[in-house]
Amino acid sequence: MSAGVVLLNFGEPSTPDRAPVTDYLTRIFLANASLEGASTEEEARTRARELAERRVDGLLEEYAEIGGSPLNKQADGQATRLQATLDDRGFEATTYVGMQFTEPFIEDAVGTAINDGVDHLVGLPIYPLCGPSTTVAALEEMRTAIEEREWDGRVDELTGWHRHPAYNRLRADNIDRFVREAGVDLHDPETALVFSAHGTPQHYLDEGSRYQRYVEEYCRSQAALLGLDGYELGYQNHENRDIPWTEPDIETLVESVEADRIVVEPVSFMHEQSETLSELDDELREEAEADGLGFHRVPVPHAEDRFPTLLADLLEPFLAGIDPGYYNLRQCQCRDDPQAMCLNAPMESSVKSATIEAERSD
Repeated sequence: MSAGVVLLNFGEPSTPDRAPVTDYLTRIFLANASLEGASTEEEARTRARELAERRVDGLLEEYAEIGGSPLNKQADGQATRLQATLDDRGFEATTYVGMQFTEPFIEDAVGTAINDGVDHLVGLPIYPLCGPSTTVAALEEMRTAIEEREWDGRVDELTGWHRHPAYNRLRADNIDRFVREAGVDLHDPETALVFSAHGTPQHYLDEGSRYQRYVEEYCRSQAALLGLDGYELGYQNHENRDIPWTEPDIETLVESVEADRIVVEPVSFMHEQSETLSELDDELREEAEADGLGFHRVPVPHAEDRFPTLLADLLEPFLAGIDPGYYNLRQCQCRDDPQAMCLNAPMESSVKSATIEAERSD
């Protein structure tokens, strides 16, 4: 059986040009139209365009400063390295990249894979922490694209994977390596480790999203691996709509830090993008330094040699026909689909995993 592995990403414009950036923003606001309860599709589209026009100048300035987003290029590199790893393991699998908001879109990746004649599709979001507008929405989009093509091959989905031991070690080692090279001691009482997570509207949390819980448990684990008793956690919120977001906001948090310097770790990303290169490296740095704080930002380890091995390990049970429960994967609670598996679900979900595997073998 030949498999297509669709690596799902957010996507960002690679160049600071008005038309593609406006279209990109419009797609984002439209995808989250439920936050404002638009009564019709036309109303939602009009409002999305209005919000995009309001935001575009600021984002164009950010992209101009960073030379366009490197996200898509880095995602392509991850797909290439994963392909080589899967080839080395002898799997008949091809990697594809699908973006939520820029080309190549998720529906394009699905169409290409199906046209290539794959028998099996696996969706793997490259979002370390499972969220409603990222991981869940990307997989729903992939499933919709499959259904629209009336393709009847096998489909598997991977959702949350931040609890993978290799991922936790990879990120902790990356922080440790960075501070050593920067000559910073995380155990110095005048140094504060600040985890910066991408924010999410409170509306999603009220609906049952576990995203904030995942962020908090992940940060605790990272601090433990680094031997730290204390750390700070703030959220990068995009307050384009007049709705409550996750707290505390990262800028407000940094203003209250009692230290001489901060080390900022962007926990929600596996690519460098505008949220890291502009929001953190430029905007947050400026605010921190204005408050007299030394500022150090840990780079995202998007090209780390261990990452494709980690992804291949996650994919292995699906590509080899092994019961996902054997690899501690269980039916996802965030994505209501029996084929969606993750490392985050409670142990009792392993019974469902065994049932699903039995049904597959019938």
